[in-house]
Amino acid sequence: MRVFRGRAETIEADREVSGRLLEVAADGERAVRVWTPHRQVAFGRRDSRLEGYDRAREAARERAFPPIERSVGGRAVAYDGETTLAFARAEPIADFRRGTDERYERLTANVADALEKLGVGLERGEPDDSFCPGAHSLSTVDGNGRRKIAGIAQRVRQDAALVSGILVVDNREELARALEAVYGSLEVPLEPENVGSVAAAGGPSDPERIARVLEDRLAGGRPLEVVEIDE
Repeated sequence: MRVFRGRAETIEADREVSGRLLEVAADGERAVRVWTPHRQVAFGRRDSRLEGYDRAREAARERAFPPIERSVGGRAVAYDGETTLAFARAEPIADFRRGTDERYERLTANVADALEKLGVGLERGEPDDSFCPGAHSLSTVDGNGRRKIAGIAQRVRQDAALVSGILVVDNREELARALEAVYGSLEVPLEPENVGSVAAAGGPSDPERIARVLEDRLAGGRPLEVVEIDE
């Protein structure tokens, strides 16, 4: 199992590193990455078709979140550059028409298992008007209600599949404010109180600690070949 650790110097270079996971999978191996992306708001392609897209990009810039457009996933997500994790697993496939649901289920179960090991109580699904709404989400439930902390998407091509997602570790308030402005510009419903975090649910606030536990679960106990990425 090839494991990529760290992040590249720029947002664009870092995206190229994630693209390498698919190339590894296309060559018949599996690859995993859990890291802290640069500060940014990553818009989905659906966002780019909306009338308010340019306003939403400007709203992100005004809050010091550089806007980018990603190739997978639905609506916009925000990374604070310090405590928000991204995770991904790439694997070779023989038939791109099969296995989508299974890959979603395995990765969702792995993420849930890692967080439960860290003491975070979870449930599948998400509250209404969540960021990047989708069927494959994880939420916390506590005295503050139900809050989304993780969302998962998938990219499939002829020879490889990449299942990836976002995990909010801490700093939910700043992320919620940025997303509220962005979604408001897009005229897409969002309830900022539904943005959760691992720390707010009583879990650890150290993204590095969480990353190593999550990495272990995504690798499934396989021997690791670590590739260090220098910033």
